[in-house]
Amino acid sequence: MTVATTSAAPPRRAPRGRPWPGLPRPAPLAAAVALTLIGLAAAHPALFTSASPVETDPAHALTAPGAAHWFGTDQLGRDLFTRVLYGTRTSVLLGLGSTLLAIAGGAALGLAAALGGRWADRTLMRLADVLLALPPILLALLTVTVLGPGSVNVTIAIAVAFAPGYARIVRAETLVVRTSGYVESATVLGLRRPLLILRHIVPNALGPMLVLATVGFGASLIAASGLSFLGLGPQPPSPEWGTMLSEGRNFLSTAWWIGVFPGAAITCTALAVNVVGRRAQVRFTRRTDR
Repeated sequence: MTVATTSAAPPRRAPRGRPWPGLPRPAPLAAAVALTLIGLAAAHPALFTSASPVETDPAHALTAPGAAHWFGTDQLGRDLFTRVLYGTRTSVLLGLGSTLLAIAGGAALGLAAALGGRWADRTLMRLADVLLALPPILLALLTVTVLGPGSVNVTIAIAVAFAPGYARIVRAETLVVRTSGYVESATVLGLRRPLLILRHIVPNALGPMLVLATVGFGASLIAASGLSFLGLGPQPPSPEWGTMLSEGRNFLSTAWWIGVFPGAAITCTALAVNVVGRRAQVRFTRRTDR
């Protein structure tokens, strides 16, 4: 007589959790530390160096990175580490200013389209579709070509390029919020339309924009540096990462550091902002889904 035996399946191992669940992950932590240093460099660059970003020293031109000059010197003998530090403020302000201006313009267009009736919605959204059909950097380039070079015009041009995308998001969020239960309840209770918009619709429709703005800041920073690289942003000798990168392209074979370090500053800043922004976006999504 044969007895059939069934071997029990081995127990499944529980997924291994994080070794330190109370601590943040390494990537967001490193990005937060990097953004803190970038903020300090933008606010008080003199904390990190006592040299002048515009003082020339032809005797030490094109000096390689070393103990005396951590990032080396450029073709005029200016300390590149100092110029990168002082260029942080200009580059960050260009990206931050254009992002805030794009959010303000996009929010105004999105709210007007969602709350202004059928004709306003169709007109404004068709205008947004036309602008979205062009790549943002091309639209910014066309705008700054019309306005002329300069920091203010570059800020406006980048805002014009990114505002249509924000307008689309605000319109979609406003349409969802407008049909929500608490808005309908406030309408039934007789709350005036201006107060209804300011108290209930605007705060809830613009909430996701604060999270998306962190990701949009990185794109605005890269666009501003690109326009400065083409000579349309702040003019020399003002230190700015895109302008410094443009100056270093002619010395890549003899003095690579002139272009590498400003480019690394742009990359690190955009990467750190995107990591923090993605992390904030995940947290915001989890909170809203509860």
